[in-house]
Order: sequence, then C-alpha cells, then structure tokens
Amino acid sequence: MYPKRVDLLVVEENPQDAEMILKALKKQKLGEYVHVARDGAQALEMLFSPGTAGSGLLAGLKAIFLALKMPKVNGLEVLRQIKNEARTRSIPVVILTSSLEDSDVLECYRLGANSFVVKPGEPEDFTRTVGHLGTYWLQMNQTSPG
Repeated sequence: MYPKRVDLLVVEENPQDAEMILKALKKQKLGEYVHVARDGAQALEMLFSPGTAGSGLLAGLKAIFLALKMPKVNGLEVLRQIKNEARTRSIPVVILTSSLEDSDVLECYRLGANSFVVKPGEPEDFTRTVGHLGTYWLQMNQTSPG
C-alpha cells in the first residue's frame, strides 16, 4: 500500500541521482509527498497494479520525473504505457535523463512527454535544476482535476 498522498513519482535507477533529487526537493520544501521507483518495472507496478487507484498514488499525482536508461523496463516503455492508459494519460511526465541523443528527445515527445531535461553534470546545477522543476510541476503547474 502506498501513502495516502503522493504528489510526485520519481523513477530513477541511479541511487546517487535519486538521493540528489530528493535532497533538492526537500531543500525547496517539496519533498514530503515524493515516492521513488528504482526502475521502470517498479514504476509500472506502482501505477498499474490492482488497487493502485484506491491507494492514493494516482489520486493526487501531479507529475512523474522519469529516467530513460533503466534496467528491466526502460523509460520509453514506461512513458508509452503511461500515455496509453486513460487513467494516467493526463499526468505530466518530465524526462530527467543524461541522454543527449536527438532520437531520445524526439521519441519522448512523440510518445507524449511533457518536458525533456538533461541532467546537469555538476551537483550544484543538478540540485538547482531539480528545484526549479519541482517548483514548476508541483506548485505552479495546474493539473487536470480527477
């Protein structure tokens, strides 16, 4: 069972990057309702397993920060499934990746990504970028009701 409220689902296979994302969000006072999936398979289970809608995970989910290059199920497949399912289609998906491949950018937008952000290499820049993303997607962006 997931927490009663989840504003953001972070799907990130790299433990150091996941920790930096959580710290950046906490620094902006946005980290209280964040859940982390360590790979694409875990994210899909969280989003689509029976009873998920009643658990609160989908009810208040404002955004998903999604890595691309993951084991088990890659980010493109996770994105495809999110955008092909009626109950998750309207959830904004922000691709947060180290990929600089034009083909990844094009395919993500073709599949319905709402944003594509390349992870900065410097920790301070990474933290600042995630803080800005969190502020925008969790506080400023208006999500669709229900």
